[in-house]
Amino acid sequence: MPATQIGTSETLLEELRNWVLQETPTTDASAVNKLVDKAEAELRAVGAEVTRIPGRDGYGDTLIARTPASPAHGNRRPVVISGHLDTVWDHGTLDSSMPWKVEGEKAFGPGIYDMKAGSFLAFHALREILRQKVQTKSPITLLLTPDEEVGSPTSRDIIEREAAGASAVLIPEPAGGPNGACVTARKGVGRFTVKIQGVSAHAGGNWTEGRSAVVALAGLIQKVHAMVDLAGGTTTNVAPIWGGTRPNVIPPEAGCEIDLRVATIEDGERMEKEILALAGSEDGITITIEGGMNRPSFAENPDILNLYEHARRLAREAGYELPKQHRGGGSDGNFTAAMGIPTLDGLGCTGAGAHAPHEHILWRDLAPRGQVITGLLETL
Repeated sequence: MPATQIGTSETLLEELRNWVLQETPTTDASAVNKLVDKAEAELRAVGAEVTRIPGRDGYGDTLIARTPASPAHGNRRPVVISGHLDTVWDHGTLDSSMPWKVEGEKAFGPGIYDMKAGSFLAFHALREILRQKVQTKSPITLLLTPDEEVGSPTSRDIIEREAAGASAVLIPEPAGGPNGACVTARKGVGRFTVKIQGVSAHAGGNWTEGRSAVVALAGLIQKVHAMVDLAGGTTTNVAPIWGGTRPNVIPPEAGCEIDLRVATIEDGERMEKEILALAGSEDGITITIEGGMNRPSFAENPDILNLYEHARRLAREAGYELPKQHRGGGSDGNFTAAMGIPTLDGLGCTGAGAHAPHEHILWRDLAPRGQVITGLLETL
């Protein structure tokens, strides 16, 4: 059992409520930074060494909090725990369609499952370790980032820099499935934008003079769909799509976005080349494609399995079984696992509905899930 006392699920839920009531859409840096302000003040108050890296490109700040240097840590490398504060939900969601509410075992609110509950538990664990002056086996570094939901464009370098010197990385993304599984592998993620230029013409009087960008797009979509290999773990999805202006005008412009998921880094490199190779010009149609692999594949390995078994033992002490799963969605754990740093993901709270109107957590699991996070931070 962890030496740190983290409180009951009831007390954790009440504090988490304040995080959920602060709406933090990725696109509003000032809103995200209000929650960063709160976390920074409370961590400074208990003696954390805090660095705040100003945001750029319209995104919020990144907060780095470290345990103070201690002779007991010797030359041990730190344990990094990284969570994001941004959500996919726009301002006003609380008032319009997803109010904070608790119904039985479920607590609802925008971003509560993905991933304010997990980021809060990471913050709470570090705060209480420092407040209660519990000696941990290794130094701890907590990252709270502002832009994971759009691919971590400004925080990726920071995450990778901190992970490079770490012994392990913990990611408190939501636990998965009805049994609350943690994550020992994730697919790699690629994102592409396709733009097609054709030639406009009157659809009746001058049809032969036009070159339809929409028809070209339809052909490209079929080629991308044909790249799906379910057995090999490769999927593609084309959405959204756009093109054309009026029914009587041959469309000169069209486009789409492509989502790519792959099982291995090698598959990602191969598929990126195949998709980009669809660009080119022929018979009045020009296709341009931008993008590439955004998150490398996160592959299970013996070091990750050892980390998982450690967490599994702590979960049993907390009174529950902790299964593991491989997940198709990406996270910041993809970056650190691809670096060869043992990474355990999906350590957040149980629930369901990420990015969906029924998003919720099973709030009674806050304390046992938080106990495992705290135990990992104390003993790794």
